[in-house]
Amino acid sequence: MGTGAGRVFLLALVLLFALQTTPASADKKAMHDAMMLPLLSPFCLLPCVIFFSAFPASLNALLATITDDFTILPYDLRAISGVALQIDESFVPLLRQLPGVIAVIPDTLYKPHTTHSWDFLGLASNGGEITPAWSSAKLGVGTIIGVIDTGVWPESQSFQNDTMPDVPLGRWRGTCEKGNDPTFQCNRKLIGARFFSEGIQASGALGDGGGQQQPSQADLSSPRDYVGHGTHTMSTAGGSFVRGASVFGHGKGTAAGGSPGARVAAYKACYEPGCSGIDILAAIVAAVADGVHVLSLSLGAPPGDYLTDLTAIGAFFAVQSGVTVVCSAGNSGPQPSTATNLAPWIFTVGASTMDRDFPAYVSFNGATIQGQSLADSTLPIGQPYQIISGEKANAVNQPTGNSSLCLPGSLDPDKVKGKIVVCVRGVNARVEKGFVVKQAGGVGMVLCNDASTGDTVLADAHVLAAAHCAYSQCVRLFTYLQSTNNPLGYINATDASFGVKPAPKIAAFSSRGPNAITPQILKPDITAPGVNVIAAYSGAVSPTELPFDDRRVAYNIMSGTSMSCPHVSGIVGLLKTKYPSWSPAMIKSAIMTTANTMANDGNPIQDEAGAVATPFGYGSGHVDPVRALDPGLVYDTTLVDYTNFLCSLKPTQTTQDPIPSLPVDLPMMGSVSPPVTSLLLPLFNAAGEPCKCSQGPYGRPEDLNYPSIAVPCLSGSGTTVKRRLKNVGGAPSKYKVTVTEPAGVKVTVAPSELDFVWVGEEKEFTVKLDMDVNAPAAANDYVFGSIVWSDADADASDVNKARRVRSPVVVRTKCG
Repeated sequence: MGTGAGRVFLLALVLLFALQTTPASADKKAMHDAMMLPLLSPFCLLPCVIFFSAFPASLNALLATITDDFTILPYDLRAISGVALQIDESFVPLLRQLPGVIAVIPDTLYKPHTTHSWDFLGLASNGGEITPAWSSAKLGVGTIIGVIDTGVWPESQSFQNDTMPDVPLGRWRGTCEKGNDPTFQCNRKLIGARFFSEGIQASGALGDGGGQQQPSQADLSSPRDYVGHGTHTMSTAGGSFVRGASVFGHGKGTAAGGSPGARVAAYKACYEPGCSGIDILAAIVAAVADGVHVLSLSLGAPPGDYLTDLTAIGAFFAVQSGVTVVCSAGNSGPQPSTATNLAPWIFTVGASTMDRDFPAYVSFNGATIQGQSLADSTLPIGQPYQIISGEKANAVNQPTGNSSLCLPGSLDPDKVKGKIVVCVRGVNARVEKGFVVKQAGGVGMVLCNDASTGDTVLADAHVLAAAHCAYSQCVRLFTYLQSTNNPLGYINATDASFGVKPAPKIAAFSSRGPNAITPQILKPDITAPGVNVIAAYSGAVSPTELPFDDRRVAYNIMSGTSMSCPHVSGIVGLLKTKYPSWSPAMIKSAIMTTANTMANDGNPIQDEAGAVATPFGYGSGHVDPVRALDPGLVYDTTLVDYTNFLCSLKPTQTTQDPIPSLPVDLPMMGSVSPPVTSLLLPLFNAAGEPCKCSQGPYGRPEDLNYPSIAVPCLSGSGTTVKRRLKNVGGAPSKYKVTVTEPAGVKVTVAPSELDFVWVGEEKEFTVKLDMDVNAPAAANDYVFGSIVWSDADADASDVNKARRVRSPVVVRTKCG
């Protein structure tokens, strides 16, 4: 296959439906920011994904009616009637005319978005002792957690467990692909590994690197982790107990995943430049076929249409096959509408802090401010050093804007030598700033947040004495620097401190709602620990992931929604073990409706600036695995529910009407859109059959049986939403509702009591929302409340033992 001038090759995924009779027309930081980039070739705007109607008897013959110049990629996607291929861009219009083609989708490049976590979440105590709640779920024994990420370091102690029995025959159908790495070994804990790189190699995304470190052939050809991200996330979800884990001696304790008794399997689809959407889709399909119960994906892209997002398409198939899919919300906060992985069948996780810090103190002029650091060096206590702001340390011909950020080459060694340099966070990596200071001769660094990053500070393995300090703390330091011509101070770091209050707090980087695609679905769904998480790491990369750092660690500290996602994946594993027959929606509901909205100081959870956080930051709240293991009631969302939701996104139409409201650019059948009775969606059930929009009625998007309630436009006439709860606790049982009304909104739940006669029984109820005529000024744009169903007996002696099934209520009172 040639690549002569003017010829451009596209990476295309062809998904096939039942044939029609007519042709159908995560700054590069220690944490990983979510982002999506088109997979561009030199003359092409977007590689493509094409949907057909059924797998043809001879795919090659069908494609040959257009051209013989194509390459089919070696991925088996027949479970969703698909095939991945490369083909010249000029043939794309002809592909759309092949029998059954109904959509064209671009491939995209995704980016990948702990010793104390489980104590903080109540599953462990005293540094790793197993609580009754953790024991009740058998530590996740019998569950298989698949992680789609950058691979795994199989030699890590987190993936060793020789006491486990052999992998049960029948349930696990996967394999251990070594690729070109004969040293790679699976075991009874790490039972499977695969790698997927055909998509990213074919896309042209690797290119010449553009200055970015590119994956080696060894990286592209084995499941081994050369980045560190995948090893960290996998051990957080399902790593074994490892005593004495620490980072340079900091945070020493017992490392474990949320489901330490679970088996784990690695599906490598991400590399240093990112992850091809086609590789991700192929990994999901393979994981479902292998027999995983949970899929954890700490990766994402900016908000995109559900029917053009390959991760969402793959996740739908997985969920319908009984696999819970957990994804990170992204690291683009605190700006609104930045949350990603928005499809309602995906479990979307934001990030928040724990009650543990790694204190580093900066002392000056009789004052001390506190930051955080994991630097393996410190400055002598009480010995003062000169302090200089990066802004005043600029090199010749370097603007102060660059030197204030401590960008490479921006500092003047004559101004910096022997001093502590104050750098502002942003643009380049946090640890790289310290390296720039060290190269210029500095002895220490104070890394200061600006107003936009607020008070969220992170403990990094800096290469010199350093402290990362909050904006509110740094204001005092900058005031001092401006008040004297000879500022002096020193930095001193200590080991971890516990019991920090308030905690949790929403991390500044955690992406926020409202949902940019369908605001009727609240996202993120939940928040979990994602700041300063210690977990296993790759032996092939430094703890800072920067090429100048030659240190290696067995465990590393990382921050991001990439870290919060596997916390929830591990908890999902516990519920899957305890309730093996539950659907993914039931497991998701149990975790969401038992979440907590209060911090450990008894006050509402705060955001990064110290203000009261909202459901746009934490969704239903902060995960509480102990309560999730006994939820009482759950919202079970079925295939019919999801189909009605998707079909409700378009208006009633005739065969001549367009479909402007569906979140996808569906192609035309000739000159008209497909009739509503034959509209097929590129979302497949467990049998590989596509969803289909019939005549309806479908209801409205806000009527999806979801554990949270969001109404993005409450008019003067009010609105009523429907929900359905399933009893999974004892029977008979009675639940009563308590309402916390959003400001300026009247909420009426009918009925106000639900009586269940048997386990598995479902009951419907409605929630009526009206503008409060007595307090119209109280309603201002989005307002927040909740409904709580409880089985507490008014005469019960211990109401804390009652089940509380809480749903946040989010209402926008300004329409348009």
